[in-house]
Amino acid sequence: MKIIYMHSIILLFLLPLVVKADPIDDIMHMLRQGNTQELSKLFSDNVEVTVLGGDNSLDKTTAIPVLDKFFADNKPKSVRLFHKIDSNPNYLFGVIFLNTDKGLYRISLTLSKHDTEMKIVEMRIEVEKTK
Repeated sequence: MKIIYMHSIILLFLLPLVVKADPIDDIMHMLRQGNTQELSKLFSDNVEVTVLGGDNSLDKTTAIPVLDKFFADNKPKSVRLFHKIDSNPNYLFGVIFLNTDKGLYRISLTLSKHDTEMKIVEMRIEVEKTK
């Protein structure tokens, strides 16, 4: 009987090593913290970032300071997953609501598989008009 419990305990410790966390969940955690440095590590080399309806999309190097400013001006309170498409193993799409001290924002993410990991290829931050 004790052997069964021991195997169960070992399995519980090994399970996180086998099960990979969902990239959208990781991104939600980074958004909740306003952690642009960790978020930028998930950017593809050819990422397009649009913040608050800017006319032009930003590349990876110019997007980081813009995101830093956005999170400095808008302190995150909470995040909520609104929609996720994960039916294709090489492509993910998600819509996240970010509640900040200044209001509610809608963040649309497109991720694509590069080598063995998912990378953000497009990120749009917009003011959420409906509540």
